[in-house]
This record gives sequence, C-alpha cells and structure tokens, in this order.
Amino acid sequence: MNESLKKMREQVMAEMKYIPRGNYAQNMLRMIYWPLRMNSLGKKAKTIETKESILKKAIEETRKTYPDFSPKYDDHFFKDEHATE
Repeated sequence: MNESLKKMREQVMAEMKYIPRGNYAQNMLRMIYWPLRMNSLGKKAKTIETKESILKKAIEETRKTYPDFSPKYDDHFFKDEHATE
C-alpha cells in the first residue's frame, strides 16, 4: 500500500471513532461515510470537502432509506455544524 493511501486510511479510521456503531441506520451511516470521505481525500477529488460536508452527505443518503434517522456522532469533533440534524 502506498504511503498516501495509508495516511488517508488512518485519517478516516481516526474520524470514524467519532461516529459510533449502532442500529442498522447508524451502521449504514458509517458504511456510507467511509468511501465518501476516502474519495474526498484522494488525488482525483475535484473539490476540497470537509469532514462535516461528507458527514452531511452521508446522513442525507442514509435518510433515503431511513427517513426518521437520528444520527449519532461527536458534534464537537464535527464542529457542531449538524447538531440539529
């Protein structure tokens, strides 16, 4: 594994600690967040996206399947941007 990919994986793995495991919907949020975040950090990323914007996208995507989903994550780590979600 090349060094930049290893660093990206380590970064996203560290961020995942702030999105706990839980029920199906919560776990789906985690499954969606990981690839979106990896893509946002990759060389081919077209725009710079924050972890907060990726979390918002992952929540929106999860709510397509679970409309009443109330996500759990560390709102201090994710800058309180989605505290009302």
